[in-house]
Amino acid sequence: MRQKAPVVYLPHGGGPLPLLRDPSHAELVRFLESLPSRLGQPQAIIMISAHWEEPVATVCRDENPQMLFDYYGFPPESYEYNYPAPGHRGLADKLQALLSDAGIPCSGVDGRGFDHGMFVPMMLMYPNAMIPCVQLSLVKGLDPLSHLQLGEALQTLREENVLIIGSGMSFHNLRAISSGNHKQLTTASDEFHYWLTDSVCGEGTPEARKSALQGWEQAPWARFAHPREEHLLPLHVCLGAAGHEKAELLFNSPLMGHKVAGFGWF
Repeated sequence: MRQKAPVVYLPHGGGPLPLLRDPSHAELVRFLESLPSRLGQPQAIIMISAHWEEPVATVCRDENPQMLFDYYGFPPESYEYNYPAPGHRGLADKLQALLSDAGIPCSGVDGRGFDHGMFVPMMLMYPNAMIPCVQLSLVKGLDPLSHLQLGEALQTLREENVLIIGSGMSFHNLRAISSGNHKQLTTASDEFHYWLTDSVCGEGTPEARKSALQGWEQAPWARFAHPREEHLLPLHVCLGAAGHEKAELLFNSPLMGHKVAGFGWF
């Protein structure tokens, strides 16, 4: 019986800072560079980035995606990156069919390109850019249950050695990050971090894990950790795609002053 491909939710850091080797991102860079040793050699990758939202779930159909530099105010060299991984029209078609079969409204788009939630981690994980990649958007409105169901529709792709990656940040309060190291702020973000890690990796049932993420706003300091939840919801897609499996905590380090997590399902 063929082993299923993993599912991974990872932090992508602040803009292009990991690629610029910013010292505050050193641990994240080491993690991303070493992660492929755990993942095997996928046939293709589906990437759900925090930096793409559409009215319905939308699949990038480009065969040769270009770069989308969706950040501002960084050094000139950060606008010259290139990640020439091919797209995969056949996988894009299959992905749309799976979503439609699950009753999830969906669409396809050409010409969007890879955003930094995709190309920043991928340039560190798979720098040879040989693995076909297809991006899948979040859905505007950011409904937690809808994104869990979005992931559930992808489960069978794992049996075809398609790696599913959710790219976001488990803590994403830019005002708190820019405020510096204040104990009151880090205590609050720690409480959310511990809740999230226990909810995803703890001994609860699959139903309990799904219920916890569906009701994530009830967690300690939830809206402090995520004033807007676009960086959290790729985790919901991953949990849905993982099915009944329990997550493993892969990354557990401070990033820009606050604890940040990465999870994997193997």
